[in-house]
Amino acid sequence: MKHLISFSWIFIVLVAGGMRSAMAQNPSEAERFAPPNRALIEKEERYWKRTSLPVPDDIVLEVSGILQVRGHRLLVVTRRGEIYWVDGAYDAHPRPKFTLFASGLHEPLGITAAPSGGYYVAQREEITHIIDRDNDGRADEFNTVCSFPISGNYHEYAFGPVIAPNGNLRVTLNVGFGSPTQSAVPWRGWALEVTPDGQMIPIAAGLRSPADHLITSNGLWLYSENQGEWSGSGRVTEIQPGDFMGHPASLAWSKLPGSTVALRPDDVSQTGQPMQEVLGSMPGLKRPTVWLPQTILGISTAGLVEDRSGGKFGPYTGQIFVGDQGQSKVMRLSLEKVKEVWQGAAYSFKEGFDCGVLRLSMGEEGVMFAGETARGWGSVGPRQYGLERVEWTGEVPFEFQEIVAQPDGFILRFTQPVDLVSAENPASYSVAGFTYSYHSKYGSPPVNRLACPIRRVQVAPDRKSVRIGAICLREGYVHEIKAPGVRSADGAEPLVHPVAYYTLNEIPGGDRLIPVETKEKEFCVPLVPPSAAKSTRKHPTQPPLEWRPKEGERTLLLGTLPGMKFDQEELVLTAGETVQFVFRNSDDMLHNVVICRPGTGQAVGATAMTMGIDGPEHNYVPQTDDVLYHTALTQPDSTDRIFFTAPEQPGAYDYICSFPGHAATMKGILRVRAR
Repeated sequence: MKHLISFSWIFIVLVAGGMRSAMAQNPSEAERFAPPNRALIEKEERYWKRTSLPVPDDIVLEVSGILQVRGHRLLVVTRRGEIYWVDGAYDAHPRPKFTLFASGLHEPLGITAAPSGGYYVAQREEITHIIDRDNDGRADEFNTVCSFPISGNYHEYAFGPVIAPNGNLRVTLNVGFGSPTQSAVPWRGWALEVTPDGQMIPIAAGLRSPADHLITSNGLWLYSENQGEWSGSGRVTEIQPGDFMGHPASLAWSKLPGSTVALRPDDVSQTGQPMQEVLGSMPGLKRPTVWLPQTILGISTAGLVEDRSGGKFGPYTGQIFVGDQGQSKVMRLSLEKVKEVWQGAAYSFKEGFDCGVLRLSMGEEGVMFAGETARGWGSVGPRQYGLERVEWTGEVPFEFQEIVAQPDGFILRFTQPVDLVSAENPASYSVAGFTYSYHSKYGSPPVNRLACPIRRVQVAPDRKSVRIGAICLREGYVHEIKAPGVRSADGAEPLVHPVAYYTLNEIPGGDRLIPVETKEKEFCVPLVPPSAAKSTRKHPTQPPLEWRPKEGERTLLLGTLPGMKFDQEELVLTAGETVQFVFRNSDDMLHNVVICRPGTGQAVGATAMTMGIDGPEHNYVPQTDDVLYHTALTQPDSTDRIFFTAPEQPGAYDYICSFPGHAATMKGILRVRAR
């Protein structure tokens, strides 16, 4: 997503009736596709059942907002500017009825009930109060509450609104993209409050692509952000007045009357250090509440919803669920407050949705609805849009319940008692810390990676929690916590999702489990990883010395198209031909090109999705003989070139982008002909 709703889902792409080559119709070549991990999806379905709701053929339901209404009804907003009543969505075997409530809106991206009646919707350029005066089920009055300046950039979205405790409306505004000035008009990249009479109150700056936001039951205003420039990975962050979230474009307007942010564009650090390292020089810079590691917990952070069901949706009451558009999955977050700062852990929850999860909604009865679209970005899953229902089956999985920070480690709380033998074994766990560079480049690989050796493990008497003591913990860093060796009380079941990521903004005080180690500072020094851009056998950035002067003059050029596609689906070479291969990434996200043995492209792409925080260091290229050559992971508006000799064996060789989640749509065939 880096993208998805984030930044790139924004491109408007024709998904039907578009140009198709003969190759695209050959399932043995260009349509080779490896689905997500079916075994994991089936295991998740044992605990939370997913039901796809049928959509009439004449409705393009690119869901951008969902409101659960009394009487088991839904109001569903689409990116195409329509709002539908949906009846029958809760039925055991749903055949829902869709009734048009309103149309003609300008890409609305949220809906909420108005206390005075009717509904508030955020369009690109305004908040609109929509009312059905005659109660016939069709909107008949549209009132502008407040207008936002727009320049016409495709990336200028408005998300929300949500209603603040004081009755004001809150919205978040995207910056533009692909232009020299990303905040060409006031308040782009800001979080705003809007009074009932339409007055705009700037609250916080530095937002990039704030795909969703909500106010929790304890009053936290959280928003979801996407990877991109000045944003190393997806994240969820609390918003408070005066905060600066990191993207400097919006600071063009911090000089205006009413601004709560003191920083100016020249105050923004250009060192490329992690956020934690520049806090002192940038007053107001806000660290993420929880980082969502890119390609591991999604690639396009989107919808947010809190579980307020009181246990009707399972054992995670009060936790936050986060949708992802690119990887068609849902994560969850547990939060805690340490030294007046919010922080917490992120966990996998459920994947395998039909399409990219852009919006989430949950009612008091504990039924979650996921609204979906793939337009502009592409996503894992067979459909281009949809609406799905998720319900708890009543069976409790063996999972992390939550993780809380300690002065020298963490307490891991589980949904079920643990097996004592496996839980007491330090080898059942591992902890490692890392963070992201704060810079103007698009995204960041994990940096300053460091193992956090575990010195002691203590199992609670009820066996439902384990305290682990470790060294080398660092404030402001993400800590990857793995427990693959822990088993349930009967010794049979491993955790469904054995990895979590805790964002340790503040280390709490209190009693320690392990003593302070005198040489800890010397021991805890991050190693510098090798550069992923270096020349290797499979990433040959220089022509081999043995090539004769006239060899290697054949040049293949490959570029990108909006919607996560290459600009060519077929390239042709002659066996043994020497080639200069140039990849030009003109998209607004990271891509690479990986040339694979015939029929293996999607398997390579699926393996790349499992590389985790090691992926960026290796360009998300798995170490496998199925990979012949590859470019580096290439920044937007950048080029990489490699030199290689075409295979001697004629055939149809796959080429893909192996950045996690891209291979399903970003693919083609390198056809090697006989000499």
